[in-house]
Amino acid sequence: MRRLLPGLGLCLLLALASVLLRRASGIAALNPVVIALLAGLALRAGLGRRAPLDPGIAFAIRPMLRFAIVLLGLQVTLTEVLALGPGALALAVAVVAVTVPAAAWLGARMGVPQPLALLLGMGTGICGASAIVAANQVVRAKDEDVTYALAVITLCGTLGLVLLPLLAAPLGLDAQSYGLWAGASLHEVVQAVGAAAAGGPEAAQSGTVMKLARVMLLAPAIMALGWWVARQGAAGGTAKVQVPWFALGFLGLVLLGSTGLVPAVATEASRLLVPLLMAASVAALGLATDLRALGRRGLRPLGLGVLLSLLIAGLALAGVLLLGL
Repeated sequence: MRRLLPGLGLCLLLALASVLLRRASGIAALNPVVIALLAGLALRAGLGRRAPLDPGIAFAIRPMLRFAIVLLGLQVTLTEVLALGPGALALAVAVVAVTVPAAAWLGARMGVPQPLALLLGMGTGICGASAIVAANQVVRAKDEDVTYALAVITLCGTLGLVLLPLLAAPLGLDAQSYGLWAGASLHEVVQAVGAAAAGGPEAAQSGTVMKLARVMLLAPAIMALGWWVARQGAAGGTAKVQVPWFALGFLGLVLLGSTGLVPAVATEASRLLVPLLMAASVAALGLATDLRALGRRGLRPLGLGVLLSLLIAGLALAGVLLLGL
C-alpha cells in the first residue's frame, strides 16, 4: 500500500476534482472522465514521468478499473431493458454486432492499427469511454492508442449530441422514435441521454433505456472480443481464451440488481463511485501517456471514428424506421 499510495492518491485526487468541476459547472455533458484524462496528460507533459507514481498508476489502470466495471452492472436491470420490446432490443444488438467488426475491417483498409481500431469500434458501438477502457483489458493496446480513442469518441459523441436534436424534425421522427435513435446512436450515456432529452420526456425515457440496453451488451462484447483477439494471436493454432472475470462480475450484478434485492442505497452509491473510479483510471492513463507518441498516430484514426459514428447513426435510423419503432 505504501508503494501504491503516491500514484493512486494523485489519480483519485484528479478524479475527485473532475467530478466536482462537472457538478459545480452544472453542465451534464462535461464528462469527468474527459476532464481527468486532460488533467493527467497535462501533468505528464509538464512534469514528465515520475517513477514513484508508477505502481499506483498501474493499479488504477487495471485492478481498480475492473472493479468499477463490475459495479457498473448495478445501474442496469433486465426489467428496464426488456420493456423496450423485441424490435428495439434487436436494434441494440445489431448496432453493436455491426459496428465493432466494421471498425476492424475499415481500420485495416485505412491503415489504423488493429488495437486502436477495435477500441474505436467498442467505444462507438457500446458506451464510449467505459467501453474503451474495459475493452483494453483484452485488446492490450498501447497507452497512447487508448488516449487517442478516448479523444476521438468524445469529439464524435459531442458533435452527435449537438446535431441529432436538429435532425429530428426534418426526418419526421416522433418523440419515441427520436429517443430510440439517439439512444442507439450516441457513444457516452450522458451524450445519448442529453440528446434524447432534447425531444421531451417520452424521448428521454426511450433513449435512456435504449442506451442501457447497449451498456448491458458490454460484458458479452468483451468476451467475444477476447475470444477473437486470442484466435488472432494463435495464428491458426488452438486459441487459449480467458474469460474476463470482470465481465462475468458485471453480468452477475446486472442479474442481482434485477431481482430487486439490492438496496436502493447501494445502487445510488454505485452511481457516485463508478464515475469517480473511472475518472481515476483514465487520469492514470493520462499520466502514463507520452503526448509525442500520441501525435505520431496522425489523422487516420480520427477519420475512422467519424466514419463509425456516421455508420451507427445511419444503421440506428434505418432500424427505427424499418421496424416502425
